[in-house]
Amino acid sequence: MPDLIVRSARDGDAAAWDAFVMATPEATFFHRYGWQSVLRQVFGHRPHYLLAERHGRIEGVLPLAEIKSRLFGHALISTPFCVYGGIVAVSEEARAALDAHAQDLARDLGVGHLEYRDRDRPAHAHWPGTDLYVTFRKVLDPEVEKNMLAIPRKQRAMVRKGIKNELVAEAEDGVDGFFRVYADNVRRHGTPALPRRYFAALRTTFGRDCEVLLVRAKGGQAVSGVLSFRFRDEILPYYAGDTVEARGLAANDFKYWEVMRRACEQGVRVFDYGRSKVGTGPYDFKRNWGFEPQPLNYRYQLVRAQRVPENNPNNPKYRLFIKAWQRLPLPVANFLGPYIVKNLG
Repeated sequence: MPDLIVRSARDGDAAAWDAFVMATPEATFFHRYGWQSVLRQVFGHRPHYLLAERHGRIEGVLPLAEIKSRLFGHALISTPFCVYGGIVAVSEEARAALDAHAQDLARDLGVGHLEYRDRDRPAHAHWPGTDLYVTFRKVLDPEVEKNMLAIPRKQRAMVRKGIKNELVAEAEDGVDGFFRVYADNVRRHGTPALPRRYFAALRTTFGRDCEVLLVRAKGGQAVSGVLSFRFRDEILPYYAGDTVEARGLAANDFKYWEVMRRACEQGVRVFDYGRSKVGTGPYDFKRNWGFEPQPLNYRYQLVRAQRVPENNPNNPKYRLFIKAWQRLPLPVANFLGPYIVKNLG
């Protein structure tokens, strides 16, 4: 590997890092350099962003962050709070060098495991993995009405119901309206909410590439919301929430249609519905929209851990916690939630 070096990225590398990510087909929004500051400033996690370069030119990047928790263990992940991650490289030499460096770093830090969240090809097919997660991606038709007709009939009827109910979608400048519907939604499902400052940091860090859409009922009250990312010619509705009233109004279906419709009118080519756990409600919902699941290649190098982590609500040991959390008053849940969810990544 003549003249190829791997080193820790510095803030001065941010522009070159992001230019490389934007130009490399296998890269995703979650490889952008701004994530390291969000993870460090909001959650206190230590980023380990690695780049491989030759003669000052980047050939590969690997965003990593270290999570250390008494409850959920010690891990080095690419990347926490992101559904995609792993190595992005334009040469096999750079890919191998970044991988070797990450494995050495994992051993030096004494983590339980090193985790790559690859969307496409797995970095190590022989490492233990999980088949729990899939993603849903689809190429949009340039014509809005053809995208409407591509939605299966029953789900399309729900979208039209939302339109008939005179729901209105509008962009939100901040995150307050979105956070209210999001926090109420996740509490009802028994999981802690991410802190409001996290969503604010995403908007500040990624600017126009992070947008919020609120859905209002006829009386003006916000009943649904979604925070989406834009990356190249893709739209990624990533965080969402609904009030109890949203179900009867078909606001959830209307919300995603509005994201799709607006994106189509702006020339976006790919709609990324994001990650879901197999066999869950969100998994079925996305399939009902005509999207087909695509396996995600999550792989784990077990450094000190004995098995793949199961820090997700499907784990039976969290059932009592979920039931108790659903009973908490919303202000209490919003206060306590960030101290728990920050380590779930």
